[in-house]
Amino acid sequence: MPSTPSATVRHRRGLLLHSPEDGSKPYTHVNSDPATGKRRTNIKQESHIVEIENLRGKEDSVTLDTAGFQFGREAATHKAFTNDAAVEAEYYPESIELVKKFTGASRAVIFDHTIRRRRPGEPDDSPQRRQPVPQAHVDQTAAAAIARVHRHLPPTDAPALLQRRFQIINLWRPISHAAYDWPLALCDFRSVDYKGDLVATDLVYEDRKGETNSVKFNPNHKWKYLRGMEPDEFVLIKW
Repeated sequence: MPSTPSATVRHRRGLLLHSPEDGSKPYTHVNSDPATGKRRTNIKQESHIVEIENLRGKEDSVTLDTAGFQFGREAATHKAFTNDAAVEAEYYPESIELVKKFTGASRAVIFDHTIRRRRPGEPDDSPQRRQPVPQAHVDQTAAAAIARVHRHLPPTDAPALLQRRFQIINLWRPISHAAYDWPLALCDFRSVDYKGDLVATDLVYEDRKGETNSVKFNPNHKWKYLRGMEPDEFVLIKW
């Protein structure tokens, strides 16, 4: 396995900052069609072959404050990941302590989790059967991050908290075996043109709208991954 393999990454078509062609804001629906596995969207995608550097042995070359992501090793006590209630009761508390330990945060609040399982040939990507996301994206825009504070923290706390520094951190880890099939690829933030590469996109739920950033292709992007991540390894991702 070469240290820098090539892979195909789907991007938002980079023709116009405000495309679709009718000038409307890009959107993607959260729920997909069970028959096709496709989500309703007005975004046109294109695929590019990019090099993705394997950081095995060079894990310390990236951090949350430099690249926007950071690798670590700490085994989880909860290992089943088959029941949402058990995940919330057992895995949430230990995840809060892990995030606080590695970021220095004084407070951490978990607002959701997603368990993804690769099932080749199965189109269903409904909320309880999530598969890996096959396109470049950023989970939260700045506006969405602020909205998350209002949505998930007590109304009496939110105004004061928004006057201070806060971050949205994603904790990702393999849950049963080493991630050789569909490993997670991450783009070094230092290679991103924040104003030119990212396009605010509505994420449409049944009862509300969130906002993510779609990503235009840029040949300057530097993609990284950690080959064969084990369940006792994790990566923290700053959104």
